[in-house]
Amino acid sequence: MKSTRDKILNTLLTQRQATIKQLSEVVGINGISVRHHLINLQAEGLVTAEEQRHGVGRPAFVYRLTEKGMEKFPTNYLKLTNYLLAELEESLSPEELEATFKRIGKKQAEESTNIDKNQPIETQLEQLANQLASDRFMLSWKKEGDSIILQSDNCPYLHVGKEHPEICKIDETLFSEALGREVQLETCMLRGDPRCTYKINL
Repeated sequence: MKSTRDKILNTLLTQRQATIKQLSEVVGINGISVRHHLINLQAEGLVTAEEQRHGVGRPAFVYRLTEKGMEKFPTNYLKLTNYLLAELEESLSPEELEATFKRIGKKQAEESTNIDKNQPIETQLEQLANQLASDRFMLSWKKEGDSIILQSDNCPYLHVGKEHPEICKIDETLFSEALGREVQLETCMLRGDPRCTYKINL
């Protein structure tokens, strides 16, 4: 049996938008309870509200799923990604494939990061972690001798990378381009390591 929360999300998926009154009628609970659930869903970033005015009187709020909310529902992204990667591997040489992933990493660095390279490396790494947090990177770092070890506790490619480990070149290039330094992948979750680590020579 679906929870009230799931019923609200499903209604917003199928109807694309709805007011509290409409959700109350579909879900079968009072408006106060619907509002409570919507407040929680908004706090989680799954639902957004837009004020709509129709003549005089109090404005009505219309609720919609956010992109994050849409991702709660099944998609074929994983299967499609595997198909695309398999096609690339068949069509390109290993050198061409690596060059392709490097270009993707470079483009991601240009679009997602803006590091002040005049700052100390620790400040740059803090900027990197903050700027990539929205892309679901969980970064930390520690100093080891003349190097810094950048750690990622999650793998954004875990479900596709096991069949296509060369995809790790994207993040290696992303970090290198963002920091303007040579970055080398040391350990990798796709190889069974507990986390991905990257060595940055100072």
